[in-house]
Amino acid sequence: MKIYNIIAELCSLIIKSCAEEFFVHFSCISNAEKFKINELVFEALPVLFEKESDGFRIFQIHHVAEDELTEDFYEKLEELIEVFKKDKYFFAIVGLIQILDESLETLLQEKIAEFQADDFSVVLNSNRESTGIGLLPRTSCVWERKHRLSHSYNRMDNFLFNMLLMENSILGELIDKHFFLRKDLFPNFAKNRSVKIAATPLRLERRFDVVPYSKDKVQYFEIAYDNSGWESENELIWQKIVTSSQNDSDIIVFPEMLGNPEMTDFITKKLKALTDEERAKIPSLIILPSFWEKRGNTVTILDKFGSIISRQSKQNPFRADMNGTGYLEGILSSLVVNIFHFEGIGRIAILICKDFLTTKYMEQLMRCFKLTLIIVPSFSTGSYEFRRSFDLCAHDDCNVVWINTCAALEKGKEQNFENIGYVRKRISRTDDEAQMLCKMPICDGAFKGKCSHGCIYYETISGV
Repeated sequence: MKIYNIIAELCSLIIKSCAEEFFVHFSCISNAEKFKINELVFEALPVLFEKESDGFRIFQIHHVAEDELTEDFYEKLEELIEVFKKDKYFFAIVGLIQILDESLETLLQEKIAEFQADDFSVVLNSNRESTGIGLLPRTSCVWERKHRLSHSYNRMDNFLFNMLLMENSILGELIDKHFFLRKDLFPNFAKNRSVKIAATPLRLERRFDVVPYSKDKVQYFEIAYDNSGWESENELIWQKIVTSSQNDSDIIVFPEMLGNPEMTDFITKKLKALTDEERAKIPSLIILPSFWEKRGNTVTILDKFGSIISRQSKQNPFRADMNGTGYLEGILSSLVVNIFHFEGIGRIAILICKDFLTTKYMEQLMRCFKLTLIIVPSFSTGSYEFRRSFDLCAHDDCNVVWINTCAALEKGKEQNFENIGYVRKRISRTDDEAQMLCKMPICDGAFKGKCSHGCIYYETISGV
């Protein structure tokens, strides 16, 4: 739709023309200046406002329908923009963007419904390459503050609430793919305003070898899996899914590296064979263990219907120490990042182990897409660095689920495995601070070389 191209052009103009100080000043715009801008927009585009009442102009924004965006509307809008541009009236341009953001609320909600029926979604504007701006409907989040980051960052997107503004300059060379999850995927969310997470370390057994090699003067490692035991591994995965369904879980998360080439087909067939009644209790999202093959370390994300929503590859290779020598994980970055949108939950991303520890990468995603939930499947000999990164996310109203595996346990590093997972949550000012970091203590059997394969942990993330 033409309106989104116009908004992208205006946002691009402001970002390129205005220094950070401009956004600081606009955040404290006077009532008189705001009234003046509203009056100018009202005179040119009255359709963006509700009708006057008793001769008083209260400037209540009208939610436009698509048929109200006529050629005459666009002609008058372009004329107004040209006046603002000529006068370098940047306050008025941002005010106009805000009015359009609010007036398009209903149309953006309709777009969300359209996108939910698609396999994946592209941005609303067709001029992303020339403007450096991508626009999408912004799904709300029950634990996200309305003025998120406004006290920490001075940016254009602080002033938008119905559109998600994505700057190519922040995203860099990464390629974003967006999935608006179908409305019936979380049927109880509207009533509960919460998401129940199940996370499992799965098992103690490590059924693969780490194989070092050298190439172009650099030492790498790759993963070579055992070619047996896949059926029992897959049955264990299925048992965990069923167990989590008996505890009303919405999402189940497995660790990194513990997949196999037959797992996805096995689980999708199981899901598709369920009756509607059985499927109703299955977790809405299933984050399978990642599987290392063809120089990629990849997680498959399934829904409860047995459909593959997407596959997320690890982007940042882990550096392993073997006998005092460094070896780099031999993966190739795909540069593709998958973002999952759901009304009330916001925006979810999967960051596999080292991706979460790579601060620049993590902050790129968190701030470009205003992430509200990051899921971190890991295979790690420690948790300290992950815990340090949690606070960066909490600062941005983004909750984190981190799950490790006992299969990563190494002799001499037992003290690093007091907890095998964490959920870092945003809480309200009145909640006990101890609720911010929910711990998943490792079972005693792990240190004794005994695994019952029974460990699964639950935590609920609620509205604030």
